Amino acid sequence: MKRNMGTVDRIIRTLVGVAAVAGALLAGATSAVGIVLWILAAIMLGTAAVGFCPLYAVLHVDTLGRRTDRGLPV
Repeated sequence: MKRNMGTVDRIIRTLVGVAAVAGALLAGATSAVGIVLWILAAIMLGTAAVGFCPLYAVLHVDTLGRRTDRGLPV
């Protein structure tokens, strides 16, 4: 698993994850909205922690600043 997320991307995902946790707590941790926000927070914080996004890999996106040509490093 190669990293495909840059620092700015990881910071944004961390902020979104923290906001989702706060939203889940405000909406009610066991409500439907709260559960969806917990899942969103887990995905955002997990991908930010490891620096790898599976969706980016499928779409050949790399925010590390490396140039890519159809997903292959140039």
